[in-house]
Amino acid sequence: MIFNIFGSKKKVKKPTASSASSLWRSGLQKTRERFSSVYASLTGQKKLAPETREALQKLLIQSDVGPETTQFILDETEAQLRKNSVLSADQALKKVLQDILAPSQTFWEPVSHRPTVLLFVGVNGSGKTTTIGRLASRLSGQGHKVTMGAGDTFRAAAIEQLQMWGQRTNCPVISQQAGADSASVLFEAVQNAQNNATDFLLADTAGRLHNHTNLMNELAKVRKVIQKKQPEAPHETWLVIDATVGQNGLKQAQIFKESVDVTGIILTKMDGTAKGGIVFAISQQLGLPVRFVGVGEREQDLLPFSPSSFVDALLPQENDA
Repeated sequence: MIFNIFGSKKKVKKPTASSASSLWRSGLQKTRERFSSVYASLTGQKKLAPETREALQKLLIQSDVGPETTQFILDETEAQLRKNSVLSADQALKKVLQDILAPSQTFWEPVSHRPTVLLFVGVNGSGKTTTIGRLASRLSGQGHKVTMGAGDTFRAAAIEQLQMWGQRTNCPVISQQAGADSASVLFEAVQNAQNNATDFLLADTAGRLHNHTNLMNELAKVRKVIQKKQPEAPHETWLVIDATVGQNGLKQAQIFKESVDVTGIILTKMDGTAKGGIVFAISQQLGLPVRFVGVGEREQDLLPFSPSSFVDALLPQENDA
């Protein structure tokens, strides 16, 4: 049996294509507004004039694409124009942006471990706990049995927040008092999930990065303790990044990828920034798939990542004012 985190075990009402498109466009409005004038100047052009190239370079840097990925995009766009005389500069740019996001093209489908353990990591303030709550709501609404583990014992507020999400979604939350050993909490959470035939265990972790060596050591301990109870777990480790921090988010991703077996990225608060280009830097430089993107404050604003939907919402359309 296969559980599809983007689908459902039972028939549920799915958002229409138009409503999903509206959510993407609304969430990326600030970044799209930044792209508007420069992208319009590319329409119909068969090459990047020096002044246009300079303007595009500045735009990409300001949108937090980063210098390395910006150079790659410029070079690849010019290469596409040389190879295909039919393409205009705006079409070539769109193709390059979509190609960069290719690692995120395939939806994740976990095999039916019971439970499938999803470990969430990230620094404090990234929106990690809220993301877990939203994902619990999404999965339980699709008919999956979900348990949450309050492994961020460093912050009492994180435990309370997850408990509130548990009440809202009718999903059990395994927790102990603030200051308890995080690995112990998640060991108990795995045991509880196994005993109750849970489909998904969403495991929160501490996120303080003032000394990332200590944090990574703690996360390594958490993984080892979980594996004592379920050797193949965690099945996925998802890094939650606040999109508003820009290039700092890329640095966070590099640190976590070097120290923890990160298998995917969740970007939050995309609606609060004009720097949505960080997605391209993460994909191009780290090769990590983006799994979800937060584009608003509501539960339904946590969207499964779609490269084509993202690029379409990022680039201005003809009917934009």
